[in-house]
Amino acid sequence: MKNTLKMLPLLALCSVAQSNELDNLINTSTDIVNQIDRGIKLVGAATEYSYAGSGLSDGTLSSTAHISTEQLDAYNNALSSFAINYMPYGDVQTVLELKADTELNLMDNAIDTFTEVVVDMIAVQEVATKAVEAESPQEEAEVQEFVAQNQEVLTISQDDVDTYNQSIDDIETHANNASAFLAVANNEQAVAFLEQGIENANTTAEQTTIFYDANAQWLAMGYNTTRNLTAVYLNGQSFGLDLYYSEADVLTAGSESEFYLNSPLGQGHDCFMYGECE
Repeated sequence: MKNTLKMLPLLALCSVAQSNELDNLINTSTDIVNQIDRGIKLVGAATEYSYAGSGLSDGTLSSTAHISTEQLDAYNNALSSFAINYMPYGDVQTVLELKADTELNLMDNAIDTFTEVVVDMIAVQEVATKAVEAESPQEEAEVQEFVAQNQEVLTISQDDVDTYNQSIDDIETHANNASAFLAVANNEQAVAFLEQGIENANTTAEQTTIFYDANAQWLAMGYNTTRNLTAVYLNGQSFGLDLYYSEADVLTAGSESEFYLNSPLGQGHDCFMYGECE
């Protein structure tokens, strides 16, 4: 099974990065403003005491109002970075990618469960092979003897079947969710459409609710500020996104997959279980 990059914490990092851009601009600009404020106060004091001959400073205060090169560079860099990188409405593409990664992680967990239970049940393949290949009463008797001697091991429990059924349902659900999120994230027009919806609702990508609806065949997005939804169809109606495959296409892709080719049925029972490969 191919491992997916663990990106879930990046959703928080994305929000933090956006906050840091703004905070950095606030902090660096405030540093400059504070120095200017101090400078104006010193100039104001100078106008008061110099004309009246009423007071003296120690002669070093002006340097405390200087703007340093470090402060100048920090502000200008923050200004440039903010102008280029800051996204006031959030980053919908990153949100979609992170949602996809969450689904891929859930799918991987379900695949682990599926794989474990299949290995527990796969002795049924040996039974089926022996039964199919038995061509004489003697060979059938040998199959009967094999079953009688190994019946406890060969018996499949209802718990295993329930786990198998649930895990494959979970895999399909999470795979579809991930594919929907990634397909939209990789489509520039769809991303721009969702970004416009976020801007119109005056919210951010991180504050929206984005979900895949299999019945409606769309990826929908709702906002905290309104009940209205923006939706991108995945059946060919929106931005060229036509993702639905036929059952035959899905099974063909599956039969050619690395996962299947390395499975007990792809390799054969004895090859997978005992390394006895032709």
